[in-house]
Amino acid sequence: MTNATVFSDFVCELGEGPGYNPLTGTVWWFNILAGQLLEKSWPDGETKVQDLGMKASALAVIDAGRQLVWTENGLYIRDRKSGALTLHKAIEADNLATRSNDARVHPSGAFWLGTMGKKAEEGAGSIWWYREGEVRRLFTGITITNSISFSPNGRIAYFADTDKNILWRVETDPETGLPVGAKAIFHHRTEEGGIDGSVVDADGVLWNACWSAGAVHAYSQEGKLIRSVAVPTRQPSCPAFVGPNADRLLVTTAYEGMSESERAADPNAGRPLLLDIAVKGVFDPPVRL
Repeated sequence: MTNATVFSDFVCELGEGPGYNPLTGTVWWFNILAGQLLEKSWPDGETKVQDLGMKASALAVIDAGRQLVWTENGLYIRDRKSGALTLHKAIEADNLATRSNDARVHPSGAFWLGTMGKKAEEGAGSIWWYREGEVRRLFTGITITNSISFSPNGRIAYFADTDKNILWRVETDPETGLPVGAKAIFHHRTEEGGIDGSVVDADGVLWNACWSAGAVHAYSQEGKLIRSVAVPTRQPSCPAFVGPNADRLLVTTAYEGMSESERAADPNAGRPLLLDIAVKGVFDPPVRL
């Protein structure tokens, strides 16, 4: 088992969407089902919790003072100092059956945004593209959108449907973040565990949180499993590169769906964990408004 440090004692039913803002030295993550955004100054600041009043799952950095938060109603600009939220772009706001899920900023500054059914209804999810005020739907018919991530040069995008346990790749325009080809299977997981959130490091290696299997898996650019890192909890949900040098790997976790006895046997469930491994990470760029 890999050594890991509990990064925050705040327990999330469904911890997700972690990231690091190098402009402020702050780690963020979400408690999706409770509609909470959590932030903590690196490495040992106090965990600050904001109730957003809606389900939210990911964000993009705008600048040192503002964030673009991905919620069940669309994109909101959040003022970090006051916590005030201003609707920026409604996306699927009229679809009460869906909510936001996975999302990440492409090297071009475009924001890829995943939705899913609130009860994981089959095929209810989509992946959207946002950049400079424009929104386009890229892919639809996905049950649980996950693993949105990009090669450092912006030429490849990855995304998954956890329900099918398929991770796809698609070539993208590095200047716009838009697909320029058809999606192809990158990896089809047939072993235990579900393909959840992912990040791609400076060498193009994709790091994936494997839900219910207690592991983070690393895949080569050819989609081959090259490393498996055990995580001391059963339901890791999404990794992030954190710290000023992006050389630490944090993973959010969840206790969603666990019985009382299962939670008692899994004391780390729901807490973000810092894994004791070295990585060559990269930070997501600011989103282009």
